[in-house]
Amino acid sequence: MKLETKIYQKSNSFNILTLGKQSIKDIISSHFLAQQLAKRDITAQYRQSFLGILWALIIPLITALVWVFLNSSGTVKLSDTGVPYPVYAFSGTLIWSIIVDSINSPIESTNAARSIISKINFPKEALIVSGLYKLLFNSIVKIGLLIVFVFIYGVGFHWSLLSFPLVVFGAMLVGTTVGLFLTPLGILYSDISKLITIVLQFLMFATPVVYAIPKEGHMKTLMNWNPFTPIVITTRDVILGTTPTFLSYFLILVAVCIPIFIIGMLIYRISIPVIVE
Repeated sequence: MKLETKIYQKSNSFNILTLGKQSIKDIISSHFLAQQLAKRDITAQYRQSFLGILWALIIPLITALVWVFLNSSGTVKLSDTGVPYPVYAFSGTLIWSIIVDSINSPIESTNAARSIISKINFPKEALIVSGLYKLLFNSIVKIGLLIVFVFIYGVGFHWSLLSFPLVVFGAMLVGTTVGLFLTPLGILYSDISKLITIVLQFLMFATPVVYAIPKEGHMKTLMNWNPFTPIVITTRDVILGTTPTFLSYFLILVAVCIPIFIIGMLIYRISIPVIVE
């Protein structure tokens, strides 16, 4: 096989359209590489684990069970959610875990391939695509359990379930977009990953994950402006078959994230080779 020869030289011109075309071309050409990287990482992640893929479910499940216990015991008094509280809490924690995984995906995929990046020249976009494959794999398992859980509580089938994959994909797009812009800093400084964990823990309590939006007060204002609120509520409304109250906000958020995601990919393409050097 004839190897491709690339000559790197200083250029004073910067054409964003050319860069965008090259990025799209590399995403398509690195499809197979991204699959292999994702398969390697997924296998390595669960190879020496007794519970295996169940670890993707244990943390959100335990979080939900803690809040169900606090609510049922009267330790924490929560307002009415309109649906059985175990369904509300479990759906919220699972959706939130998908958002968190989406934000962390670009940083984790890039960090896992640092040794490869420094030795082999390949399209760096493959790392982002690989992260999306891993994210889809883990999310499908969570979504499957969530649907079973909802049916157990008697919600039953409704037509809005057909749009559920699209809504989840929108949630992953928003999270991945945020993670893309944090990745260059996250590669340089390990503090960024720790800071993301702390901020996301705070944001969980400012998002209607385990309790409904208050009817008044500062927390109501904070939750209404929180960009993660429409993601959690719309996804939950779709799976429960209720009228999506934040659908317009959700659609605007996803539409805005599409061009921002493209910009993030271009920044990633430019910055990662420089950071590695």
